[in-house]
Amino acid sequence: MAFYGRPASPERRSSVCTTPTAIPKPASVGTCTLYSHVPAMDKASQALAQGLPTGVPESYRAFANHSGVPCSNLYHRARGRQSIQAKAQSQQYLAPFEEKAVVQFILQMAELGTPVRIKYIPSLAFTATRHRPEADRPAKPPNKNWAKAFENRHPELRARKVRALDWNRHEKNIYHKIEHWFEVIGKVLEDPAILRETVYNMDETGVMLSMLGSIKVLVGRKDLRDYRGARVKRTVVTAIECISADGRYLDPMVIWPSTTHRSNWTTFPTPGWHYACSESGYTDSQLSLEWLTRVFDPQTRERANGKPRLLICDGFGTHETLEILEHCFANNIRLCRLPSHNSHKLQPCDVAVFSPLKAAYRDEVERLDRGGVNTIG
Repeated sequence: MAFYGRPASPERRSSVCTTPTAIPKPASVGTCTLYSHVPAMDKASQALAQGLPTGVPESYRAFANHSGVPCSNLYHRARGRQSIQAKAQSQQYLAPFEEKAVVQFILQMAELGTPVRIKYIPSLAFTATRHRPEADRPAKPPNKNWAKAFENRHPELRARKVRALDWNRHEKNIYHKIEHWFEVIGKVLEDPAILRETVYNMDETGVMLSMLGSIKVLVGRKDLRDYRGARVKRTVVTAIECISADGRYLDPMVIWPSTTHRSNWTTFPTPGWHYACSESGYTDSQLSLEWLTRVFDPQTRERANGKPRLLICDGFGTHETLEILEHCFANNIRLCRLPSHNSHKLQPCDVAVFSPLKAAYRDEVERLDRGGVNTIG
């Protein structure tokens, strides 16, 4: 028979299990206040509190046979020794109902889109004890490791990293926009005059010159650096690309961050490409109009053969100037605007075009860097 601490002698073991003397009742929990740590009664305490059937003499052996609880547990519980669970609970920083309140608050904040940082959990636990009398309040928050133990005690919680995201781009705020947009674009595409080869999607992207890509390397186990040295020239060049629903692509327009264009900026021949300049290297309303009139319209007019052309683009302000709308109206071009804050979900150019383009560009920059060309542009 197992006992806590040193095993009892045979004489004592026998008396514990068989002596029919009066058995002390388990320590009463009494009237508890809201801040007390009162755990639920364990099986041994419950067995002693319920008693034995009428006519059965009281002994630890009789209680053990009746409840299935070991005699040693009954003996120690009758004399005031706490169970392992009760002792552990009494040493917790928060009472059970306080922990429950903190868990509910964390889950509610996460559901509302404002998850609580792990470093703030000890401070929340300290705040949860403010309702106690001053004599029963802890003097300071728990240590930084308390949050990990708190997570382990509650399987409904788990730690994870989250990235920053504009609340306007969150799924809960864009779902109805996406649903409505597909209803609208669906009606447009039902028009028999709209063909796959006359549906286009355009977008622009900026490429930072000399920016090397992330690579996988093999280093020493104790080397904690997650970077490598590189000379970065923070000059941005913008490319405007356009693709059709049947897989064709138009010649791009490249926007240099300068006031004039130099022919030696291109190493290889680029027939059909268009080049423009702006002080910032980004597009503006005038360059958007130039792209529409000099790139899109000439390269798609013959294929459309008088049928309407559908151009899908984001809601950037430079795409919706009066001059652009007038040109679209005069040339049977239907401008379809993606809903705001949804381009990361609905813009196919970001994944199908720009991601491979930037990966290929950075591979070429990597090759030039290994050859001794440290700065490009």
